[in-house]
Amino acid sequence: MGRDLAIDLGTANTVVYREGDGIVFRQPTLVALRVSTGDVVAIGDDVARARGGDQGNVVSMWPMRSGAITEFEVTQRFLAKVLRATAPGRYPKPRVLICIPSDSSPVERRALEEAIDGSGGKQVTLVEETLAAAIGAGLPIHEPVGHLIVDIGGARSEMSVVSMGGVVSGGGVRVGGFDLDAAIQEHIRVTYGVAIGETSAEELKLALGSAFPSATGRAALVVGRELATGNTVEVKLDEDELRHAMAGPIGRMIEAARRTLAQAPPELTHDILETGMFLTGGGSLLKGLDLLLAQECEVPVHIAERPLETVALGAGRMLEHLEEYRSAFQLVRPGGRR
Repeated sequence: MGRDLAIDLGTANTVVYREGDGIVFRQPTLVALRVSTGDVVAIGDDVARARGGDQGNVVSMWPMRSGAITEFEVTQRFLAKVLRATAPGRYPKPRVLICIPSDSSPVERRALEEAIDGSGGKQVTLVEETLAAAIGAGLPIHEPVGHLIVDIGGARSEMSVVSMGGVVSGGGVRVGGFDLDAAIQEHIRVTYGVAIGETSAEELKLALGSAFPSATGRAALVVGRELATGNTVEVKLDEDELRHAMAGPIGRMIEAARRTLAQAPPELTHDILETGMFLTGGGSLLKGLDLLLAQECEVPVHIAERPLETVALGAGRMLEHLEEYRSAFQLVRPGGRR
């Protein structure tokens, strides 16, 4: 069994591909810390259980923001636990290929390399998320044909035109699934004077959320705290109201996709008008987003078969043939070198 790993370290979720085994880890990029000592108690799916069993002495946190490390030591300890779970045994250390946003700064890249190195990995190779997503989606990116990749994550969306084995143009925008949740919370606070939690907002989004008008007339109740009295109250929302509440961040996603298409080289724009746009990432699962993108960008839109795992699957394929891809696709090397 191979031990080398390909990691999609996202703000919301982390997905790990192990050489020869495929996806072996897919959990929230969430860490539970003991308040008194700062020790990591649990990560990922185990965080909620850890908080519930320690009577307030444990707090949870997201150590990443917009695809970048904001809490270096916590991220390093998170990665150390992930590596121990997915590449057991101390020796040899696993080689690690990890995905990065296209506009990561040299400082952000170095921080990620150091975090992996300090967590028990070696020979860190960095690769742009959208390139990995294109490979994971099964696109023939080695051909002289343009493909538009839109990867919508928890805190940012990556959009790139890929052709001839590399990213030709594009970039990132700091908007994703978390922003949709925050927009729902803000709408309910301003409209009804009621505060709801992040979890409740996400549950509303999953139950009723849609980016495109729908005639189903579905509605749902959410429980929150009335700001004026502190009392627990129920608020009823329908699909249309929720869609309007999320319109701001959705509009930013749409505008970024249109801008990426407009900035593509003319010879590749023609290809994209035929091949269309390919959606990956958890945010692509928002109902009707593909329809809205198709309408606003005037291109066909396709959702990847396994959108939550597409980036990691592509990175895994690169890991399995690392030397071949290193020369053919000019992977980003440590320190931002190519």
